[in-house]
Amino acid sequence: MIIVVGSGAGGATVAKELALSGLSVTLIEKGPLIKTKNAFHNYDPTDYGLDLLKTTCGGGSTMVAAGNGVRVLQKELHSMGIDISSQLSDAEQELGVKPLPDSHQGDGTKILMDSARALNLDVIPMPKFIRPGECKPCGKCAFGCPRDAKWTSMDFVKQAQKAGANVIFNTEVNNLIIEEDTIKGVNISSRQDASADFEKTSTLNSNQVVLAAGAIETARILQKSGIEAGDSFFMDTFVTVGGILEGVGFNEEVTMNALIEGDNFILAPHFSTFISQKLKKKGAHDRDILGLMVKIKDEFSGRITTERVIKYNTLQDVRFLAEGSAVAGSILSAAGVKPDTIVATHPRGAHPGGTAPIGKTVDENLETKIKGLFVADASVLPLAPGAPPILTIIALAKRLAGYLIENQAQ
Repeated sequence: MIIVVGSGAGGATVAKELALSGLSVTLIEKGPLIKTKNAFHNYDPTDYGLDLLKTTCGGGSTMVAAGNGVRVLQKELHSMGIDISSQLSDAEQELGVKPLPDSHQGDGTKILMDSARALNLDVIPMPKFIRPGECKPCGKCAFGCPRDAKWTSMDFVKQAQKAGANVIFNTEVNNLIIEEDTIKGVNISSRQDASADFEKTSTLNSNQVVLAAGAIETARILQKSGIEAGDSFFMDTFVTVGGILEGVGFNEEVTMNALIEGDNFILAPHFSTFISQKLKKKGAHDRDILGLMVKIKDEFSGRITTERVIKYNTLQDVRFLAEGSAVAGSILSAAGVKPDTIVATHPRGAHPGGTAPIGKTVDENLETKIKGLFVADASVLPLAPGAPPILTIIALAKRLAGYLIENQAQ
């Protein structure tokens, strides 16, 4: 039996691939099994003022993702001897990655795209893993799709179950069982439901364990076993810059439905309630807000501890955010937004990762120094992608699954 910890993009992919190959798989998920439309109830609390967007539930943070299917870090990984080109192509085909039709481009997004082009900026429709026939634009991608119109890793979990995988929700890994630098299993605690405490403890034995609990929790599990992890990390820091364009209705559009790539940042149409809250005194309602996300490849900094997540903005991070925000402000002004209404949110984290990077905590096969212990989530990314990493995580997980399947046959 192979144990997989976590049902997000990486864990669900590994479990699905292994189960479909006929291997015995047990998938452990700390969070509850939920309906997609209720995913927003499972956002993790803000950690000492650090606003890091992640969820604990079946499907992990894919449940609240914007459905963006972009390739990231492909060249960087290739330079490290890791070729994921075929796995990326497979993932794009499985998820149905492509731009949405014009019928799903809202007025606000179109205005932003036209304004960016008028400023000689390159703009493309965002590749999405959203099924347009099922999608009714409502602006709720980041809350959990009420129509189940986008791919989430629960799609892969269901495939794994159908192929025979044992999936256990409301169960967390307390620590790893290691003997003579070899993995032997995990100690777990379970609970009745999401409102209860983790109490019932037991042990699952296996000589192959794949950690994919997300960059924060994976690091903590590794730390408990004395494995170096979480001494710095990235989170693809972002702000939203927005202002008033009366009656545009941007708040009900598909979020991040276009992409503008700068040298040090990306921009994407993005509605934030933080913007409308700031502009209430100017009489603004949600329907009057037009905004752009500014996202950067932040530098590794901070650390993960058992109690806290600590992150610093470096001088370079601040410079890149300011640079991107200035461009965003120019686009918004060109779009007709009143310049004296343009404001920005506080910096937030979109994609925590890099807590157990390739070349440091894991090797090119994603194996730690503990034999049989692997990692398959954003923890292994060696650099901040500065853009949604779901496709790359899936590709790395597919590559790992292939490696495990090949080794089973030997």
